[in-house]
Amino acid sequence: MSNTDEHAGDMSGANEPATDQTAAGAPAATRAVTFSASLGAMFLMATSAIGPGFITQTTNFTVDLGAAFAFAILVSILVDIAIQLNVWRVLGVSGKRANELGNEVLPGLGWVMAAFVFVGGLIFNIGNIGGTGLGLNAMLGLSPLIGGGVSALIAIFIFLSKRAGMALDRIVVGLGAIMILLMIYVAIVSSPPLGEALQNTVMPDEVDFLVITTLIGGTVGGYITFAGAHRMIDSGQTGVENVGTITKVSISGIIVTGVMRVLLFLAILGVVASGVTLAGNNMAADAFRHAAGDIGVRFFGVVLWAAGLTSVVGASYTSLTFVTPQSMKKSTFNWLVVGFIIVCATIYLVVNKAPQKLLIFAGAFNGLILPIGFAVVLWVAWRRRDLMQNYKYPAWLLVLGVITWLLTLYLSWSSLSKLPEIWV
Repeated sequence: MSNTDEHAGDMSGANEPATDQTAAGAPAATRAVTFSASLGAMFLMATSAIGPGFITQTTNFTVDLGAAFAFAILVSILVDIAIQLNVWRVLGVSGKRANELGNEVLPGLGWVMAAFVFVGGLIFNIGNIGGTGLGLNAMLGLSPLIGGGVSALIAIFIFLSKRAGMALDRIVVGLGAIMILLMIYVAIVSSPPLGEALQNTVMPDEVDFLVITTLIGGTVGGYITFAGAHRMIDSGQTGVENVGTITKVSISGIIVTGVMRVLLFLAILGVVASGVTLAGNNMAADAFRHAAGDIGVRFFGVVLWAAGLTSVVGASYTSLTFVTPQSMKKSTFNWLVVGFIIVCATIYLVVNKAPQKLLIFAGAFNGLILPIGFAVVLWVAWRRRDLMQNYKYPAWLLVLGVITWLLTLYLSWSSLSKLPEIWV
C-alpha cells in the first residue's frame, strides 16, 4: 500500500495529503483519499451528534412535549449551524486543534478545555456504550450489559486496525447512511402530523429551556463540537487555501445532521400523536414497534446500535485528541483510545445505571461546557489573526457566532440549577 494510504489511516495527527502535490502519477489516488477523509469528517460530526443520546432524548421529550418539541429541534439546528461554521473555519484555517488554540489564547486554558471535554466525553461514552447495548437488545434480544460489552470490543478492534483512520471514515459513513435510510422508512410509515409539527416549529405550545439545553448539549456540546473539525485537521486539509473545502464539508455535515434530527423526531411524533402509550424501559424501541411492527423493532435496534457504535468511536477519538499532541505516534494514540474505551465499558458494566438517565445527564453536562470551548474559537477569529495565517475572518460569521454564544451561555445558566434533577 502507498504512503498516501498509510497517512490516511493515521489518526494520531500525521497529515494526510490535501492536494494533488504527491508522487508523480498518483493524483487520482490522492483525490480519492482526500475525498474519503472529507466524507469521514462530515459523517463523524453527524453521527457523533445523532448518537444514542439524541435518540433517547428525542423520544423522551417528544412524549413529554409532543409537537412542541419541534421548536427545540429548530433551535438546536440553528445553534449547530452557527457553531459548526465557526469551529470548522477557525480550526481548519489555523490547522490547530481546539485545545491548542486555547493554550495560545491563554496558557493553561487549553488544558482546562481538555479536562472538561475529556470528562464530558467519558460520561457520554458510558451512555454511548449503554446505547449500543439497548440497540443489540432490540435487534437480537441480548442483555444490554452483554450487548454493550460486545460493542465496546468491536470499537476496540477498529482502533487496533492497521488502517484505523481509514476504517473510522468508512464505518461512520456506512453506518450513517444506514441510519438515514431506516429513519426515512419509519418516518413515512408512522404518518406524523406534519401541519402541527410545522406550526410548533415557529409557534410552540410550550418552551422548556432545560430540554433545549439538554438537546444542544447532546448534539452540539462537548466533544461533539470538535469531532469533525479535528478529523479534518488530522487529514491535512487545513490553511487558507482549503477554506472552500472546509466550508463545503462543514455545511454538508450540518445538512446531514439536520435531516437526521427531523426524520427521527417525525418518526416518534407520528406514534405519539396516535395516542399510543410507550413503554418506559425503552420507549424509542416501542415507538418503532408501533410504527412498523416487529420489523420496526429490528430497524430500531440497527439504528440505535449504529448510532451508539459511531458515537463510541467518535467520542473516544475526539476526547483523546484533546489530551495528546498532533505529533504523537499513530500506534501510541490508538492504544490510548483503546484504553479509554476499556475504562468507559468497565464503568458501564460495573455501575449498571439506566442508560437513558446516563445519556440525558451527559447531554445536559455537555451543554454546560459548550460556551467555554466556543468562546476560545470566537476569540481567535476576532483577535488572533496571527493564528489564522492573517486570514480576514468574515464579519457576518463572527457576529452570528457571538449571538449564538450568548444564547448557549444563557441556556447553560438557566439549566444549571435543574441539572441535579435529571439524576434523581
